[in-house]
Amino acid sequence: MTMTDLETSMATIIAVFQKYSEREGDKHKLKKSELKDLLHDELPDLMTHVKDQATLDNLMESLDTDGDAECDFQEFMTFISVVTVCCHEFFEHEDE
Repeated sequence: MTMTDLETSMATIIAVFQKYSEREGDKHKLKKSELKDLLHDELPDLMTHVKDQATLDNLMESLDTDGDAECDFQEFMTFISVVTVCCHEFFEHEDE
């Protein structure tokens, strides 16, 4: 059975999260170093706008809603959702 575009997109997001979260420690959470690698490798255009480590640290802290110094899948999905909404709004206004 062939997956739909949306199903494929969802599976890809899960696979990307697991690819980085499995590198060290808890395989269900991203350590700061794993999140940094994921962002640089998977969102390089976005990361060109991140100029310093403090910005990255602030992002990690804002994602870490439970305060465990790691990013679980739910926290990661919140980030992906916010970035996707921002991209949608950008392209929506670009057409005007």
